[in-house]
Amino acid sequence: MADEPLVLGIETSCDETGVGIVRGTTLLADAIASSVDEHARFGGVVPEVASRAHLEAMVPTIDRALKEAGVSARDLDGIAVTAGPGLAGALLVGVSAAKAYAYALGKPLYGVNHLASHICVDQLEHGALPEPTMALLVSGGHSSLLLSSDITSDVRPMGATIDDAAGEAFDKIARVLNLGFPGGPVIDRYAKEGDPQAIAFPRGLTGPRDAAYDFSFSGLKTAVARWIEAKRAAGEEVPVRDVAASFQEAVVDVLTRKAVRACKDEGVDHLMIGGGVAANSRLRILAQERCEAAGIRLRVPRPKLCTDNGAMVAALGAEMVARGRSASSWELSADSSLPVTETHVPGHDHVHEVSKENLYS
Repeated sequence: MADEPLVLGIETSCDETGVGIVRGTTLLADAIASSVDEHARFGGVVPEVASRAHLEAMVPTIDRALKEAGVSARDLDGIAVTAGPGLAGALLVGVSAAKAYAYALGKPLYGVNHLASHICVDQLEHGALPEPTMALLVSGGHSSLLLSSDITSDVRPMGATIDDAAGEAFDKIARVLNLGFPGGPVIDRYAKEGDPQAIAFPRGLTGPRDAAYDFSFSGLKTAVARWIEAKRAAGEEVPVRDVAASFQEAVVDVLTRKAVRACKDEGVDHLMIGGGVAANSRLRILAQERCEAAGIRLRVPRPKLCTDNGAMVAALGAEMVARGRSASSWELSADSSLPVTETHVPGHDHVHEVSKENLYS
């Protein structure tokens, strides 16, 4: 246990200030400060508000994580941070903080990819990832199918959304239904009391000539909004629970169908689902049913590890240390459009140039 790398991870790609500490594949602390309530009145995340919230929460959240883990900052073997993709200003806060701590402590700095981190976090729940692993990542900003043969160096995109991400569609439909923000949890809750077959909403990009692994939720979002508007224009009551259930079913049907197809086509017998939408109860149930029918083992982290968090960044950072990947340079910067093929941003080995004395107390 003591020989496994002890890594602190910082996640600030959106509205969650996440700080996690792991030792190898064991989670020691997962501290989160969320600014979601500050964004709720705007109906979505405001980048400037998120950045300022990260600034205020950063040091207290790191201190809380260290206390929760029962370790000293000097004990760390490395500092990992989300370098992208995400909101540029929010990412810069995390990267700047990570640089400061790494420099002061004389520890290696690892700028890692947000999407790869969402895959790697499953190691904290179910142990080492099989190689290869097919991953379905669904969140407010991403809907992607990824094939990973080495989470630290080889992640290949199979498909992605061509317009709205799944989580974004949930937020927009919740807004049309006047259910508030964020939309995912509230639609999931209403859908449990509705009929998923009540309304035949369209399934995007599922025709024989459509891209096999790409996703599209813009047409679905428009179809649902128009259906609701037509009901209201006719003076009829909108069956909110049935709309929520039918919309949700259309989303998870496409997600799971394409993910299982990708596994079959690539001969991969494991499917990992991550990202905030992976907390959706219907997605988990349908994915389990379809994976079992196809002989595929499903891996889904517990809901808290599906949403953005520092533990996932620490998990990938620990894997970087364990596999001897090169640390990032002090020139590391945030990249809001960092491609998933760049699982981390390497650089020269800088840590031995830094004195560990008198820089951190």
